[in-house]
Amino acid sequence: MLPLSAARKASLLDKVRPALAQGRLGEARAALEQVLPSEPDRGDLAFQLSQICFEQGDREACLRYLDRAVALAPGQPQVTATAIERYRALDRPEQALAAYDRQIAADPKAIKPRADKAHYLQLLGRFDEAETLFRALIKRHPATPELYRIFLATKKLSAGDPLLRAMEKLWAKRDLPDAQRLHLGFALAKAMEETGQTAKVFPYLARANALQRKAAPWDSAAQAREFAAVRKAQAGLLPAPDGAPPLRPIFVTGMPRSGTTLVERILAAHPEVGAGGELGHALKLAYGYFGAGEQMRPIAEEPTARVRAFADHYLRLAVRDSGHGRGAITDKSILCHLIFGLLDHALPAARIIVVHRDPRDIALSIYKNHFALGSHRYATDLADIATSIKRFRANVAHWKTALPGRIHEIRYEDLVTDPEEQSRALVAAAGLDWHPACLESHESKGAVKTLSVSQARQPIYRGSAQAWKTYETELAPFIEAWGEEPWD
Repeated sequence: MLPLSAARKASLLDKVRPALAQGRLGEARAALEQVLPSEPDRGDLAFQLSQICFEQGDREACLRYLDRAVALAPGQPQVTATAIERYRALDRPEQALAAYDRQIAADPKAIKPRADKAHYLQLLGRFDEAETLFRALIKRHPATPELYRIFLATKKLSAGDPLLRAMEKLWAKRDLPDAQRLHLGFALAKAMEETGQTAKVFPYLARANALQRKAAPWDSAAQAREFAAVRKAQAGLLPAPDGAPPLRPIFVTGMPRSGTTLVERILAAHPEVGAGGELGHALKLAYGYFGAGEQMRPIAEEPTARVRAFADHYLRLAVRDSGHGRGAITDKSILCHLIFGLLDHALPAARIIVVHRDPRDIALSIYKNHFALGSHRYATDLADIATSIKRFRANVAHWKTALPGRIHEIRYEDLVTDPEEQSRALVAAAGLDWHPACLESHESKGAVKTLSVSQARQPIYRGSAQAWKTYETELAPFIEAWGEEPWD
């Protein structure tokens, strides 16, 4: 190939920005790939290509260009930050940890890079390394409550641990900002429960949840309208002809803290299944292709090509994020229950698993856990948690009627009581032959990207079943809001 002239390179590069602005990713990529061989030391071009390839769903090209950008510009902050995000998402843990180390070296006094690395080590199951980092950070920054909350997600304190006294002392400060008290409240509630001081658990939780609610209020009526509109938009959909795509999703959904992580780990332990985790693409793409929430258009009236484009786009991103181009993958996106009709229509080879659990245990676990600000806004009020669980159950009931035989339901309590029988039924429902590795899901090495990070590393156990009985009095607002509806 003849070398590009300066004028030709300039012409190609001039095409990139407008092409990206208009969503013509392929055109932008082609221009950059023509220029890069003649500019081998330009890390910015490799970095831009990695971004484009990521958006296109081309996992291997994204990583190849990202590796090159990192090698050419290891100290560039944007490259380092993106490398952390991409390497984590695309299951390259050692490269992600190396990028964290570069970020730490660039600003040795900053708390966040060290805390983020420690949290990532938790997700990887490397709890001892994470503890070493967290304890060093807390020693240097004892007035940073978020460190306690994240650390204690995978650490059980003993009654004499000095961190417990440090947290109580910090809580007593009248001038502690609300944003910090919020994190400290969740941390102290967990510590109180684990040290047997159960009478102190809910006072801390009530304060923490009230502060979270103040920062991110919940609009129950808006959720009701959204759910109803999205269901209505899927009326009249029929399953598409059952093709044989190389990748077959297994959607696992349920309320948060219902046991979906355990179910996914059991399935992903099967040698023919890849763990996708909470991919989050299906609903996001559905809203992008057909209208968001209350604005969703009747999908049965949409062009067939648009539905096909939705399915192809989802599968492309699922391949990218899971690293599996063939066989089955799990997708544990919680809100997929909103679009079961669309998924059945656009991805007829997919399987749908719904996980149920005693609502009282779900409510307790939701209320005890901190969620990212703005997500699961109902989680800060026990009565609102009851409303949200009921809406979830109503959605499932709707789709069971609309899609007979398509939804496999499993109860968490049954699974932990009789793991082999329930796991066999689960694997069969996923369209797979039985494999004994599914009973050893705790031995899986992949990162756990949910609040269940600690439990996922343990064998199946019954310890969290009926935990609500310890706090039956405190759960009265939830039980009253639940009313006469059966628990099962």
